[in-house]
Amino acid sequence: MKNKLWGGRFSKKTNPLVEEFTKSIQFDKKLAEYDCIGSIAHAKMLGKCNIIPKKDAAKIISGLNFILSQIKKGLFKIDYSVEDIHTLIQNALDKKIGKSAGMLHTARSRNDQVSLDIRMYCKEEINSIVGLINGLKSSIKGFSKKNIDVIVPGFTHLQNAQPILLSHQMLAYCQMLDRDIDRLNDCKKRVDVLPLGSCAISGTSLAIDRNFVAKELGFSKVSSNSMDAVSDRDFVIEIISSLAILGDASFQAFRRYYYLEFSGLRPCRYRR
Repeated sequence: MKNKLWGGRFSKKTNPLVEEFTKSIQFDKKLAEYDCIGSIAHAKMLGKCNIIPKKDAAKIISGLNFILSQIKKGLFKIDYSVEDIHTLIQNALDKKIGKSAGMLHTARSRNDQVSLDIRMYCKEEINSIVGLINGLKSSIKGFSKKNIDVIVPGFTHLQNAQPILLSHQMLAYCQMLDRDIDRLNDCKKRVDVLPLGSCAISGTSLAIDRNFVAKELGFSKVSSNSMDAVSDRDFVIEIISSLAILGDASFQAFRRYYYLEFSGLRPCRYRR
């Protein structure tokens, strides 16, 4: 346990069952690139502020860039016996550059490091999902234009109701998807907060430059309370909630398509 990032005051090993139960490498391996990118920005700041020698900061940055390139090429081996991705990358950095790697812990805890990685991951995933939703909207609009004169039965209370245009029905889903995009973009405002510098719970007495790190990593603001910053996971729940609503709209669209395709009813075209 004494070799773990958090195990400084312990002298004995943890029980293997506890090790297996508490490790997260099988999940947080997705954060590998973000862990390197965040650590590079942190090392740049430590060197810029003369908190660690610039030559050591340069060695750390060089080592992390090498690890990052290996990750991007698919050459970085994930060791599932290690507790988490943060420890794995730190071990790789230790092996790559030696004693200077330990200076990366300066003015940082794994608490704010983990929060940073998750926020960076969520920001990028939100952008990706919004892009996919916009692609779906374009497809729906193209389909609606192609079938502009197709009439289908509308529904109220699960029964056939007034005849409607298929395009009108399908464009309703564009309105729903617009709201999904708005929700995700609104979530991103609360994700887009830099927690680094909060350390374990109470910040640091070292003269760090959080705004420099925020600019390096593309965050619009820094957190104002260190305890909240390291404990907040509200933004994750909020994203999951928005995705659940998105999934429901997608299911409704599929159900409508399924009915038209397999119910025996066939749309007709009207003449202008």
